[in-house]
Amino acid sequence: MAAKKTKPGNDATALSLHIGLNAVSAAAYEGWDGPLAACEFDASDMAAIAKAKGMTSTVLLTKKATRANVLAAIRGAAKALKPGDLFFMSYSGHGGQVPDIDHDEKDRKDETWCLFDGQLIDDELYFELSKFGAGVRILVLSDSCHSGTVTRDRPPIPPPGTRARLMPAGVAMRVYEAHKAFYDKLQNDVAKAAGGQVTDPDAALSQVGTAGQASTVIGEFKPSVILMSGCQDNQVSLDGDHNGAFTEQLLKVWNHGAFEGTYGSFHARIRAGMPASQSPNLFVLGPAAAFLKQAPFAT
Repeated sequence: MAAKKTKPGNDATALSLHIGLNAVSAAAYEGWDGPLAACEFDASDMAAIAKAKGMTSTVLLTKKATRANVLAAIRGAAKALKPGDLFFMSYSGHGGQVPDIDHDEKDRKDETWCLFDGQLIDDELYFELSKFGAGVRILVLSDSCHSGTVTRDRPPIPPPGTRARLMPAGVAMRVYEAHKAFYDKLQNDVAKAAGGQVTDPDAALSQVGTAGQASTVIGEFKPSVILMSGCQDNQVSLDGDHNGAFTEQLLKVWNHGAFEGTYGSFHARIRAGMPASQSPNLFVLGPAAAFLKQAPFAT
């Protein structure tokens, strides 16, 4: 993934990674293939925004959205980017959970992205993001059922005729039991590489009193990170025919680049347009106050 200047006279480099899975490998998920309809469209639409803003993009769809490919793309960006640069990453697919063995989660669960051949644990993601240099801006958009707080409730059953982007709890436990050594080793390896327990930003969200309020995690994060996810813990992110519900509303608010405002107002507008049953979340890592005040996708 080669870096390039985003526009003449601008020293900033902007790279993006867009992940969309309409299915996962049944062999990696104990017979479950998790069919969805709109995740590849989400990834392509996010890549179109990146292209319009002059970013160099990598798009990984379904079978190409493997653990190795995703980690390679993130690590490549971490090596290529310098202070002031931007990394924009989007994920559309199922969210899952594995038991937490390093006790960084109060609910004793680590949240995951369900990649084609295995899950990416949230500890891994946060550790990889922490390896970006100081001054790098990172935007992560996740249209999946994923962690919003540490007080995760059981998500409601989606309405008839709809598809939730959530790996069923029974499948999650079956997958974990079948691959326990692999997922336990991942958590231990990340904790060891981080010099001890991973500081999980989800923990700070338990202290957020106002729904949707951003929370800064104080830790070793040198880059500035903004993360938006599709729903709260007691909700589900719904799939659609062309886009997920969160991505569809994001695109409507973005309006082909006509939106004017900051990341904070962007999130607020997206949230205001969603039904009460699905409220997108927002939180930050590292010194992100100035980043939040910038225009969305600005390179």
